Amino acid sequence: MTATSATAARVRPRTGGPEDDGPKTVEHLMGWILVVVLAMLVTQLGLL
Repeated sequence: MTATSATAARVRPRTGGPEDDGPKTVEHLMGWILVVVLAMLVTQLGLL
């Protein structure tokens, strides 16, 4: 095995799957902000 193939075997592209660690709190907060903004938009447009 060459050095290039050994390096390529170790380095895998990240796909964003469930095992990725990330700022879960920020993601959760942004989701709720989106919900509130959509609710305000629906209310202002009189769609509800």
